[in-house]
Amino acid sequence: MVTAFVFITCEPRRISDIAQEIAELPNVAEVYSVTGDYDIIAVLRVNAYESLDDAVPGGIARIDGVRHTTTVLAFRRYSRRDLEAGFDIGLS
Repeated sequence: MVTAFVFITCEPRRISDIAQEIAELPNVAEVYSVTGDYDIIAVLRVNAYESLDDAVPGGIARIDGVRHTTTVLAFRRYSRRDLEAGFDIGLS
């Protein structure tokens, strides 16, 4: 499974509508409106790297009002338990 984070800039007046449209696309796990340089971040989960072509340029980028996308792929997922174990130095 490939996890991708898509950072999206869009027309300000359409942020909410665009976020809703993205949330309804296949392979979209989560959608967030955010502060900073981007307006929306979408979390995608696809079975194969090649499927990102349909999801990002073939899906998200074609939504009316989307100006730009930047996609970042995840190498590894860490859970809270993994992070706690990584900082455990064995003191009780």
